[in-house]
Amino acid sequence: MTTTDDSEFSRPSSSSDDNYWAKPGNTYWSDEPAVSATPDEPMISSTPAQKKEGSVLREIIETALIAILIFVGVRALVLNFRVDGSSMLPSLVNGEMLLVNRNAYTTYDLYSVVDWIPGVDHAEAKEFQPFSGPNRGDVIVFSPPVTSDKPYIKRVVGLPGDTVEIKDGGVWVNGIELDETYLHGDTTDCQPRACDPVVVPEGQVFVLGDNRSHSSDSRYFGPVAIDDIVGKAWITYWPIGHIGTVPSADYDELNGNGG
Repeated sequence: MTTTDDSEFSRPSSSSDDNYWAKPGNTYWSDEPAVSATPDEPMISSTPAQKKEGSVLREIIETALIAILIFVGVRALVLNFRVDGSSMLPSLVNGEMLLVNRNAYTTYDLYSVVDWIPGVDHAEAKEFQPFSGPNRGDVIVFSPPVTSDKPYIKRVVGLPGDTVEIKDGGVWVNGIELDETYLHGDTTDCQPRACDPVVVPEGQVFVLGDNRSHSSDSRYFGPVAIDDIVGKAWITYWPIGHIGTVPSADYDELNGNGG
């Protein structure tokens, strides 16, 4: 039986022999793992093409999310409206496309957020309205007060507390006749209602179409609740030749005269 000398596997006692490790058959023991100087297989890593694909996909997803957020935000502020009929001629024509400001007359309670904080209360509401109104002369879109599946679009001529009277072919508010240049010479009659003065109730407005002889408005169904107003007609965007803001009437004759 052949015995093996353990000294063949032991490290030499002296480290001064620099040639020992170079001799054939001698073994070097180390705590460090052995690493091949020329590995047979390269390390697995993402190729530039894979990285580019991931980057493009991420950009597409981010762009889609941003577009959705913008769409939702815009829809919360404005909506599309198509003029259907001739009741607002000559100011607005049949088929004209508008953007309607949905928040024009919205009132917010700035303290409402406090209701969500436990143990905190406020004595009274702090109201905030981003835009003023409704005002006389505004063109508004509102829910139909009569049987209809489409919103109405009319012009505000009377506010809460105003006395509106139709006589002599014109509209009188608080005893002053309105200068309605946008009618292009059209006159106003009070049919089918009696021509008695109307005091606009609180929380309501009196509306008329600009095409008085072809408009169903407050002369027929009475004042409109402000809560039923969808928004203020803001911008015309179609046809291209009609692009612009929807003008309101000023009614300067009412300024300083109970207006």
